[in-house]
Amino acid sequence: MAVKRALLSVSNKEGIVPFAKQLAEFGVEIISTGGTKKALEEAGIPVISISDVTGFPEILDGRVKTLHPMIHGGLLAIRDNEHHRQQLDEHHIQPIDLVVVNLYPFQQTIAKSDVTFAEAIENIDIGGPTMLRAAAKNHQYVTVVVDPADYDTVLQELKEYGTVSQETNLKLAAKVFRHTAAYDAMIAEYLTNLVGEEHPESLTVTFEKKQDLRYGENPHQKAAFYKKPLGSSFSIAAAKQLHGKELSYNNINDANAALQIVKEFTEPAAVAVKHMNPCGVGVGANIYEAFTRAYEADPTSIFGGIIALNREVDKDTALKMHEIFLEIVIAPSFSKEALEILTQKKNIRLLTVDFAAANKKERFLVSVQGGLLVQEQDRYTLDDAQIKVVTKREPTEKEWEDLKLAWKVVKHVKSNAIVLAKDGMTIGVGAGQMNRVGAAKIAVEQAGEKAQGAALASDAFFPMDDTVEAAAKAGITAIIQPGGSIRDADSIKKADEYGIAMVFTGIRHFKH
Repeated sequence: MAVKRALLSVSNKEGIVPFAKQLAEFGVEIISTGGTKKALEEAGIPVISISDVTGFPEILDGRVKTLHPMIHGGLLAIRDNEHHRQQLDEHHIQPIDLVVVNLYPFQQTIAKSDVTFAEAIENIDIGGPTMLRAAAKNHQYVTVVVDPADYDTVLQELKEYGTVSQETNLKLAAKVFRHTAAYDAMIAEYLTNLVGEEHPESLTVTFEKKQDLRYGENPHQKAAFYKKPLGSSFSIAAAKQLHGKELSYNNINDANAALQIVKEFTEPAAVAVKHMNPCGVGVGANIYEAFTRAYEADPTSIFGGIIALNREVDKDTALKMHEIFLEIVIAPSFSKEALEILTQKKNIRLLTVDFAAANKKERFLVSVQGGLLVQEQDRYTLDDAQIKVVTKREPTEKEWEDLKLAWKVVKHVKSNAIVLAKDGMTIGVGAGQMNRVGAAKIAVEQAGEKAQGAALASDAFFPMDDTVEAAAKAGITAIIQPGGSIRDADSIKKADEYGIAMVFTGIRHFKH
């Protein structure tokens, strides 16, 4: 079906003038509104006002202009339905064959730090989505365009065939409904958050595609990476890549895990991650010292690892990193010298993120087959805990420092989890075991002789005293755990037998 009549009304005017100019050259009659009409007129393109079509002026400061039977009759009529054609003729309604509409900038409006509620509400588009949905519903007869990226496709088909194919119309209609659904989802989320509704009766979330990925977790799985609109700038989705290959599915997961750990620290800290678990964490007086400790925590596993640091990467740290193979380095920034050193390796990915936004509150979403789990992020820290020393001996000042480090890390290790720390670094990590003493044995084995005088953190309570026994035999002198088992007394008694200082926090940190 030939395109004889088009309605153009866009907020984003990118490319609209050359597009309309080409339509005019094809002999298409153009209807337009407000700022779009003005832009077309200034470009010398013949245009008809929407008010001339409806016979009714724009009212309510432009809130009502296209909501009219002369418009929606022209959009929704089934062209080969005799009854519909008779009604169009009876009411002098002309069909509209092409609709080009994009919506008020609601997302950009609420992104402003000083946005008012009234301003946000005023940027909820009503007429635009209505026209888009009407045209998309009737895509068998109407071409609908919401994205300037599709202008060339439409023009090319009009030039070659004098019409737009049904295949293209269906694809454009599908894009319209994705667009309006995303638009409504953002409005719903904004208002839901405003009224403080934590778990509404329905949850609609929207994400924008950031990139296609070569494959997913394994080469036979297709995958893509999506970004949450207005999501935290402290995220891999918002990271700026300065150098290296494109991120993979597994890179993104590991890098996210590294960021979640490193944000626990205010002092200079470095985190090395493999397969979403930390293999080495170090803190220090400066970032070089922190990275050196993270490396020394497990120099074998760090090979091919993902590194996150909470300070700028300087020359000395970059030189240390350059000695080993690393997949990704994430930091707030890199010095000029550090970039010159690290970019000598072609494939290493160098990313920067906004650490100032590290504590932005967001929901944690996990997909399951046929559903979605939603919870708050685990933001609980030792500052929130009700610390209780339950043994006869209290931790020394040094043991307290090691306990705090181990506790910050164990929170991010797959359960059941045990972490050993000593002298500003992790020395053993036991992750994802079916029983807690098994995780402790793995951590102790990794630590070896370093376990003498170390601190141990557990993500959940000890159901029996066997973990304390294993810790004592390895030379561990301080333990931090949630407590709360019906057999806590057994673990306390065992700790006292060996002179271990044990602290209860009253909070667990399961990570499944």
